[in-house]
Amino acid sequence: MGNEVLPFLLMVTVQVGYAGMNIVGTLVMDAGMDPFVHIAYRQIIATISLVPFAYFFEWKTKPQLTSSILFWIFLCSLSGLTASQIAYFVGLKNSTPTIACALSNLIPAATFLLAIPFGLEKVGFRSKSGQAKVWGTIICVGGAMLLSLYHGPIVIGQSGIHWKFAENTEKKNSTDHVNLILGPLLLIVSTVSYSLWIIFQARVSEKYAAPYTSTMLMCLMASFQCVIIGVFVIHDKAAWFLDRMRTIAVLYNGIVCTALGYCLTSWCIQRKGPLYVSVFYPLMLIITAVLSWTLLREKLYLGTVVGSFLTVVGFYGVLWGKDEEKSKSETENLEIKTDKLKQQGAK
Repeated sequence: MGNEVLPFLLMVTVQVGYAGMNIVGTLVMDAGMDPFVHIAYRQIIATISLVPFAYFFEWKTKPQLTSSILFWIFLCSLSGLTASQIAYFVGLKNSTPTIACALSNLIPAATFLLAIPFGLEKVGFRSKSGQAKVWGTIICVGGAMLLSLYHGPIVIGQSGIHWKFAENTEKKNSTDHVNLILGPLLLIVSTVSYSLWIIFQARVSEKYAAPYTSTMLMCLMASFQCVIIGVFVIHDKAAWFLDRMRTIAVLYNGIVCTALGYCLTSWCIQRKGPLYVSVFYPLMLIITAVLSWTLLREKLYLGTVVGSFLTVVGFYGVLWGKDEEKSKSETENLEIKTDKLKQQGAK
């Protein structure tokens, strides 16, 4: 019983943490913090937070670090941390937390499409699993297009809860402050970049079995990348100043969402598998929608609700197809091994 409850509670905790990232990120950016500054500090905090894990768990057991592995780690840092997070937070600034979380459900579909030219995925139209992945991808993309291009009437209006800090920093509760094209477009770019990271990370995991060390190095590289980009984009020195709320935001996102979130997710993947972890991603959308409506007084529109529903349906369609394909492959391998054993017994 405990073996089932603990991973469940940990993954729910991770999704609550990620939902909080969207709320905290929105608040500090509404209060004037530039997303480039926020991301640069987040990578630095994440690097510092991961050093103890890399040292105590992998210092004596980590494999040799070669130039080839460093190159793949660099690609991971560039795609999964720098490009993905810059696009995500700039997109979040020009959108809403609910739309940002909904478009994150495109990750399995985008990964499937990008993995085909790399030879890591096969379409397989004739099988049920292949059809599920294709139709799931189409539904995901359709939901993303609806989120991006259609607003529609208000389904749920603003909540009656008044949080003074949120009201004082509020800049975009009305549609005048939301760029319905730029925001979702950047969030889709973030999803594609993150999907590339998943593909690159698979290569790193094969060659370098030290997840804490490799992630620390990714964050370290991303820290330099994001600081350099931030200095070129943000020339005002005052923008880099951290007040109390900004400090809380970068500490929260760096420690909770990067260091702690990664550690808990890795623990659950080792014990329950990646599919189990993926099933919890849409929970972040629900939690974020409730928190955004409650704390940020975000309105929910028809396009947001229907588009979010379609992306979640497509998300689970792709996951079901991948799980079915994996089960079929395992069954075939078992049959091959059984046949070989029978042949050896006959001899």
